[in-house]
Amino acid sequence: MEHFLGRWREHGLPWPEWMEVTERVREAFARVIRAQPHEVAIMPNASEGAFQVASTLCWERRPGIVTCDMEFPSVAHVWLAQRSRSARIEYAPERDGLVEPEDYVRLVDEQTGLVSVPPVSYRNGSRLPVEEVTRRAREVGARVFVDAYQAAGVLPVDVRRLDCDYLVAGTSKYLLGAPGLAFLYVRGGLVQDRDPQLTGWFGRGEPFAFEPRRLDFPAEARRYETGTPAIPAACASVAGMSLIEELDPGRVTAHVAELADELTEDLRRAGETLYSPLVPERRGPMVAVAAEHPEDLGAFLAGQGVVASPRGRAVRLSLHYYNDSDDLARARDAIRAYRGRATG
Repeated sequence: MEHFLGRWREHGLPWPEWMEVTERVREAFARVIRAQPHEVAIMPNASEGAFQVASTLCWERRPGIVTCDMEFPSVAHVWLAQRSRSARIEYAPERDGLVEPEDYVRLVDEQTGLVSVPPVSYRNGSRLPVEEVTRRAREVGARVFVDAYQAAGVLPVDVRRLDCDYLVAGTSKYLLGAPGLAFLYVRGGLVQDRDPQLTGWFGRGEPFAFEPRRLDFPAEARRYETGTPAIPAACASVAGMSLIEELDPGRVTAHVAELADELTEDLRRAGETLYSPLVPERRGPMVAVAAEHPEDLGAFLAGQGVVASPRGRAVRLSLHYYNDSDDLARARDAIRAYRGRATG
């Protein structure tokens, strides 16, 4: 970031350098999800990525969009907005913080145009049945959209294995970047679809041609891009993802799983009710503590130096490779102090 600020101060708008940074961050994300750079579009956020996908699909022939109650609202709202274009939304229900494969699969049929399934829910860290859902979607010819924001950087995210058509993720969580930058993976670029309805000069084959009467969409995922990307966020995110790439992904996943197991058991022994899954195989990189007043608990934890997120009826604690048992103890002690204050 210091280099970025210095070059900006000295050279105004050093576009060649900035374009190099955007390509580096594109390539870094492609490596993280096992994609090719030409399959990755740079977005300002996951919401815009979801909208770009929706805008290229025709709902008249296959109006069904299958999602679930554990979908992040920012994405879910994009699907709801498609009702004005004849889409019909169906939800796989949550059952005690989990979404079962059969509840998704039974909703996917020949009328389904798009299936949206996150690998990990933002609410409580529960893992969702992406591969089972994708297999069913393939059987009936439906497209698959995956929001991997809560997984990329700590869990394996391989678009070939997931067999999804689209995937979004952003840099301000487990990828250790800055807000204002996200990515949209599009299988092979999917250039046979309708053109995106939101566009801009970075969605052109030659952005610096500056031709206002020509709309040339490149034959790759860049066709989904719009205006100028957030260059400061790109600089920070290149650095963050370089740290991710230095680590053994298997060690990261195993370490985070061990922390989640330890925190889950510690909190259960302390008498806490958890909203996150108790079965390790169903649990992602988060532990969610049930709370009558989540915002109050979240504010108390923040005052104790514990970063947590109130989500629905729980407070979510997110874990990464840099966390250790001391961090878990600090969180556990802060929760105990909050309960003691409430009963004292």
